Amino acid sequence: MKTGPPCSLLLLIVALLHPGLAAISCRNELGQQVDWFAVYKLPRHVEHRAGGLGLTYIYLDPSMKDWQKGKYLVNATESAVGRTLQQLYSTYTSKVNDSAYFIYNDAAPWMPYDPDHGHTKGVLMFDRVQGLWLMHSVPNFPPGVEQGYSWPNSGRRNGQSFLCVTIPYHQVTEIGDQLSYTNPQVYNWTLPHLFLPELSHLQIVAKGGSLARTPWIRRAKLMSTGGVLFQSFAKYKLFGDDIYAAWVAQSLGTDLLVQSWRRGKHVLPSNCSLPKHVYNVDMLELPGPALFDTRQDHSKWCVSPRPARGWFCIADLNRTPWQMWRSGGLLCTQSPSLYRAFRKLVSHYKNCS
Repeated sequence: MKTGPPCSLLLLIVALLHPGLAAISCRNELGQQVDWFAVYKLPRHVEHRAGGLGLTYIYLDPSMKDWQKGKYLVNATESAVGRTLQQLYSTYTSKVNDSAYFIYNDAAPWMPYDPDHGHTKGVLMFDRVQGLWLMHSVPNFPPGVEQGYSWPNSGRRNGQSFLCVTIPYHQVTEIGDQLSYTNPQVYNWTLPHLFLPELSHLQIVAKGGSLARTPWIRRAKLMSTGGVLFQSFAKYKLFGDDIYAAWVAQSLGTDLLVQSWRRGKHVLPSNCSLPKHVYNVDMLELPGPALFDTRQDHSKWCVSPRPARGWFCIADLNRTPWQMWRSGGLLCTQSPSLYRAFRKLVSHYKNCS
């Protein structure tokens, strides 16, 4: 009896013949595929002066030279985040079984806060052709696939950051290895049999396990579908040190300006004890202008102070003593547009003196 071509080959043929058809990717506000995008949601108190509700955002993708104000509120399905995640919810409702997804958050929508897993939040979704990796800073987000897209009230008050990258399928294995170190709390996932045994390590991650081993850190090179290079840094909790000062700044060979959630008395000061220094951002200025201090900003990212190195990273972890003992990571790139866009947001940072 004759048999047809394998499912993975059929998917590849469909993708090549119809490149706009159901390709899993980051999406802009028109629903068009983009190689990557960054979203920065403003703090509620900043936009409240203009009648906002803690839902406005600025947006950047490769087609733009600078930030643009979002045409919609971030809780709308037409927003860039909403358009992107709608692929997740439509896949569930259509009962299509040729894609996989992993939704993770240490503060999951319907679960108790979990300090044992990594302090990491995101979505990984893919088929046998390509997929997307969305890293963000919003607690209780996104809803599970059964609920459909919405925005949590807990995500309105403070600033929040997103970076979405469209990835070719062959990068998923590497991302899975990184997640085995960041040890996320996965609260919604599916991995159909056509991805096994190749991606069996993602099953371990989804079930709460870890494949991390000494020295408890892992670095990987990744590339987007559009050819943008990224460096992924992942640490397991037993590393027991500040990921920014002890590892990332030294590995990238650059000082770093770090924006992270540092409310309360127990924060790590700017660090100049190593060859490459790490400075805490304490004031930000977003287009508008909107000036505010880091206590109103739950986002996590860092940039090189000077364009000669020009690194930008989206991050999971805050610069606090207890997060030295939490798993998490950073995704870094020398994309000039991402670097320029985030560097200009830093209004003031604290020197070591």
